[in-house]
Amino acid sequence: MDEKRMRGWAQVDLTALRANVRALRAKAPTAAFMAVVKADAYGHGMVPCAKAAVEAGATWLGVATPEEALTLRAAGLKARTLCWLWTPGGPWRECVEADIDVTVSAMWALREATAAAEAAGRPARVQLKIDAGLGRNGAQPAQWPELVARARAAERDGLIRVTGVWAHFSCADEPGHPSIERELNVFKEALAQAEAAGLTPEVRHLANSPGTLTLPEAHFDLVRPGVAMYGISPVPEIGGSADFGLRPVMTVVGRLASVKRVPGGHGVSYGHKYVTPGETTLALVPLGYADGVPRHASGTGPVLVAGKWRTVAGRVAMDQFVVDLGGDAAEPGDEAVLFGPGDQGEPTAEDWARACGTIAYEIVTRIGARVPRVYVGEGAGPGAGDSDGAPCQKA
Repeated sequence: MDEKRMRGWAQVDLTALRANVRALRAKAPTAAFMAVVKADAYGHGMVPCAKAAVEAGATWLGVATPEEALTLRAAGLKARTLCWLWTPGGPWRECVEADIDVTVSAMWALREATAAAEAAGRPARVQLKIDAGLGRNGAQPAQWPELVARARAAERDGLIRVTGVWAHFSCADEPGHPSIERELNVFKEALAQAEAAGLTPEVRHLANSPGTLTLPEAHFDLVRPGVAMYGISPVPEIGGSADFGLRPVMTVVGRLASVKRVPGGHGVSYGHKYVTPGETTLALVPLGYADGVPRHASGTGPVLVAGKWRTVAGRVAMDQFVVDLGGDAAEPGDEAVLFGPGDQGEPTAEDWARACGTIAYEIVTRIGARVPRVYVGEGAGPGAGDSDGAPCQKA
C-alpha cells in the first residue's frame, strides 16, 4: 500500500508483536501460551497477528465467536484454538469438524456440543468454564457438580473429550483486590470437583493479561494474554508498556486534508463548541467516529501535528476532526499521528484512553475497517494480509 495515496492508516508492527509474545512467555515460563486474537486481534488484524504470534511461540489461539475460529481455520492456521462465546443454534458441528475447542458453560451448551459430535461422527473437544465471580459466562458453582458429571458421562460415551477447565478474573487489573484470592479459591475448588468426577483436562487456565503479568500463582497450565500482546499495559496504574518489556503495536496516522487561516472568533465543527481565540491556522484530519475516533475525544483528544501535541478542536465528526495549529505551519498531505508507541513524541493509546475516560483496549479495538492496516516488520511481506484478508505490502 502507498501511504501517500491514503487519507489515513493503522500501521501494525509485527516485529513488536512477536517481541511482546516472547516477553509475556518469559513471565509464565512453565505455562502454555494462548494468543487472544478476538475482535480482529483487538483491531490489529486477526490473521496476520495470529500467524505472527504462533511463529513467536504461541501454542494456542483464543477467540470469542465461532465465526472467528472458523476464519482462522480457513486462513490455514492449525494451532489449537479455543472459542468461548456461544448462543443456541451456533455452528457447533462446523467447529467440531474443524478441531476447534468449544467452551461449555451450561447444560444447554453441553447438549448442543454432544449433538454436534454425533452429527459429525467424531468427539467434540470441550472446555468447561466456571463462573468464579465475574458474573458473565460460566456455570455457577452450584451448577458445576452436575455439569462436570454430565460432561464425564458424555466423555465415557465417546461424544466429547474435556480438554480444559477455565475461568476469567473480574478484577485482576486491580492488584490486591479481594476478589482475586476469592476467585482463585473458587477455581481451585472447581478443579478439584472436576478431578473427583474423573475428568483429566489437558489445560487449566485463569490468567488473562493482568494475571499473566502480576499473578504467577494463577498461571496454572496456560496463560491467555490479550491486550498485553499488542503492547498495551493492562495495569497502567502499576506500570506502562515499557515497564513490562512491551511495545505498542499499532500507530494510527491521518494525512491532513485541509490547512487554512481563519480569523479570531471563528466557530469550529458542529455546535461551535470551539471558537478560535484569535487569527489562527486550522488543520483538518480526515478521520472521524466512523473510523473509530471516539466522539468523546471532542475537545480532548491529543494529536501530533507539525512536531507538537495538539488537541482536537471542537467536535469529532463522522469522517473528520480539526486541530488548531496556532501560529505553526503545515501543508495538506502532512501526517497527523493520533497515537503510537510514544517514542517519537506522539501520544499513545493510553493517552487517548485518559482523554476519553475509557481504557486503551477500546481505543485500539474500535479503529474501523475504513482505516487500512499496513503491516511492517518481520513477516509483513506480501501475503501478510490486512484485516479482511487482502494482501498488504510491507511498509
